[in-house]
Amino acid sequence: MAFSFQGHVAIVTGNSTGLGKAIGLALGRAGAKVPVNFAHNEARGGKALEEYQKAGIETCLVQGDVTTEAGVERLFAQTEKQLGKVDIIVPNATCEQPLRPIEQYDWAFYQTMLDFFIKSPFLLVRRGLPAMKHKKWGRIINITSEVFHRSVAPFSAYVAAKGGQIGWSRSMARELAPFGITVNMVAPGWIPVERHEKDPQAEKDAYRALIPTGRWGVPQDVADAVLYLASEEASFVTGQTICVNGGMTPW
Repeated sequence: MAFSFQGHVAIVTGNSTGLGKAIGLALGRAGAKVPVNFAHNEARGGKALEEYQKAGIETCLVQGDVTTEAGVERLFAQTEKQLGKVDIIVPNATCEQPLRPIEQYDWAFYQTMLDFFIKSPFLLVRRGLPAMKHKKWGRIINITSEVFHRSVAPFSAYVAAKGGQIGWSRSMARELAPFGITVNMVAPGWIPVERHEKDPQAEKDAYRALIPTGRWGVPQDVADAVLYLASEEASFVTGQTICVNGGMTPW
């Protein structure tokens, strides 16, 4: 079945690269209008914009740090002006995620994790809710991670923030269900993208050996899960997590 998003506008944060770009392109190719959001790297954002345009997607380029109220407001205001009211939100933007023993973290780093994975979704959804409630339709799809389900260590800052994001999403799902708005989660496993290019090959090989399906995941695997959860066909699915990790968490 080919999902259609004609008449919809989707914000996918951090969608100039990696998983976010795959998600944005998939939604756009299915008919949604999708802005390209970047925080700092304008050159990369411009390159992604060209890729979206070549795919026939109605888009625009918007700079905005979505961990700040000003950045979120800029993203929504420009998107609404150029593309229309937003009814699909995919909080995806992320930052570096080093694995460290707890003694090597400081609170400032923990706060960065909370800003990306709890504060940013909160700011995005709060800003987008009035239009969704007016339309009586909306989709919020948080990109979480398998690390919470697998209790990965030493990774406490990232795992804690992702756990908070999951808890927030589940509560929001119940709060927003009466308004025709669903809130779900896609939890990828380790899917190598551009920012993993310098990761040690031995670490990649060790993870790859654990994947039950016997292959690496690719960004399109995550995008396909998002397409389903954003679709009309998933209107009775809310508060759920789809782990896209080849069977690493069969529970």
